[in-house]
Amino acid sequence: MIGLLLGDTDFSQIVLSKIKKLKKKYFIIDFSKNSKFKKNIYSHRISIGKFGKILNLIKEKKSKKVLFAGKIAKPKFSSLRLDFKGFYYMPSVIQASKKGDAAIIKAIIKILNIEGIKVISSISFNPELALKAGNYSKLKPSREDLVSIKKGIKYFNKLNELDHVQALIVKDGKIVAKEEREGTRKMLIKLKKKTQGILIKFPKKKQDLRMDLPTIGLQTIRDCKKYGLKGIVLKSKKNIILDKVKCIQFANKNRIFIKII
Repeated sequence: MIGLLLGDTDFSQIVLSKIKKLKKKYFIIDFSKNSKFKKNIYSHRISIGKFGKILNLIKEKKSKKVLFAGKIAKPKFSSLRLDFKGFYYMPSVIQASKKGDAAIIKAIIKILNIEGIKVISSISFNPELALKAGNYSKLKPSREDLVSIKKGIKYFNKLNELDHVQALIVKDGKIVAKEEREGTRKMLIKLKKKTQGILIKFPKKKQDLRMDLPTIGLQTIRDCKKYGLKGIVLKSKKNIILDKVKCIQFANKNRIFIKII
């Protein structure tokens, strides 16, 4: 029995669909904003403050493993109703929330570990979503592009664990934009049209890759076209690509390269 702690975004639904296809026994703890999984008979809506109830359900289902999938947004802590375990653990979650949404999940994972519950990778049942190194489009980066890509990778390598940069745009060997906490799309919106830059999206340093892999999808590739980007670079086995076939088809049609390194 696998416990699925699911939030928003299409990724959570993709994980659930694969679990069903594999005929795995599962139950859901629905952390989405609008009870996305309420029609599923195996779904349980539990407040993030009810740690006792969450832990009891996992143990009741005799689940030795759980996974997180989808975005779990920061709750309004002042309005949460806490049970005994919630009172005990919530201070660490509140402290973590100051570092962003991903830090909240890290704090919950730490609590689960303390309680003897193992958290596995969000793509344990969907390994096909993380591609190995290679060029996945007809168009390949030029020699000049490779110089810019090298510059971007060098920048990522210099970041410390407190930096929130997970994506950047490089052009002509220079970094022209960096992702802030608002996300990749907000960074792209600030770009001028026809930038001819390259989007590089890598995991942050010490990022917990069990639940927080950088993700792109068809909308990302469409945004690359909209803002005149030449291509996108991801890290082998450390990025999730949703709608892979459609992404590659769109990239080929619009002469955008997709490179995994």
